Amino acid sequence: MRRFAALALAGLLALAPGLARAEVDEVRIPVGAGGIGFLPLLVMEKQKLVEKHAAAAGLDKLKVSWISFGGPSVVNDALLSGASHFAPAGPPAFLTMWGRTRGAQKVMGAAAMTSMPMYLNTNSDRIKTLDDIGGTDKMAVTGIKVSIPAIVMQMYARDKYGAADYARFDKYTVSMTHPDAVVALLSRRLEINLHFASPPFHQRELKDPGIRTVMNTDQIMGGSTTFTMLYTTQKFHDENPKTYGAVMAGLREAIAFIKANPKEATRIFVEAPGGKGWAEEEILAVIQSPDTVFTTSPQNVMKYATFMHEVGTLKVKPENWKELFLPDAHDQEGS
Repeated sequence: MRRFAALALAGLLALAPGLARAEVDEVRIPVGAGGIGFLPLLVMEKQKLVEKHAAAAGLDKLKVSWISFGGPSVVNDALLSGASHFAPAGPPAFLTMWGRTRGAQKVMGAAAMTSMPMYLNTNSDRIKTLDDIGGTDKMAVTGIKVSIPAIVMQMYARDKYGAADYARFDKYTVSMTHPDAVVALLSRRLEINLHFASPPFHQRELKDPGIRTVMNTDQIMGGSTTFTMLYTTQKFHDENPKTYGAVMAGLREAIAFIKANPKEATRIFVEAPGGKGWAEEEILAVIQSPDTVFTTSPQNVMKYATFMHEVGTLKVKPENWKELFLPDAHDQEGS
């Protein structure tokens, strides 16, 4: 009878795997496309904050793997394929996934990380505004059509030239990492003559007297806007509540650490693989800039969502920002 009962129980567990489900033994998180916007992730990795909070939740054997790849298209593919459990990118890349995965995978926002502007820099004396771009001009962005600069330029084009011409500047964009774009713009040997840069790449380019800033994204967005955020799938959140909670607790602690210890956070940045070659004083200046905000609260995400729905790149329009984010984030003052 005991043996029969054991076999019966095993059969029930096989039919209802949720009854015996355990959390993942490894969580994989990309470190992002580089720059100050991803500093909270570097702090989390360096100080082992996810491991710390996982152990407090009883997951003392959880392995945390930080993956070294970053543009928005790449992290989206990694999330959907299961190669990573979270994706760090800007709101447009997230919204694209949110709109496309309303079924089984259901990508949802976890938390914002930073708010800051991006800057369109050029080495061309001819280009004074976006309207001067044409011909053989080529602009480096981290992702064609899904990056923050791509959407912001579409907003500008829609308002200036009409809804039918919202994609006016898309044909001039080239997908490129920030470090490669800096080299291309400064060298003047490649076809790239514009770069939509984030800090600190923006500041590095402006050290060249021949580089000028044409505009920044805050001018189009009308104020401070989420630059980087973390998102995941509903399935991962629901099946791994302790692991998910450890990542979120680690993120909040990292942001608090950066605010309280900007010099120590600066050293973490310059000592990371992507921080090689940066002087501590230039990174510290960016971290302490009033334009750089480390926060888990979404800012202006709905402005992206509304625009993307109006031009047809987001098929479903969310009612408010909370519809985009998991319930754990709903206590934030978002927009």
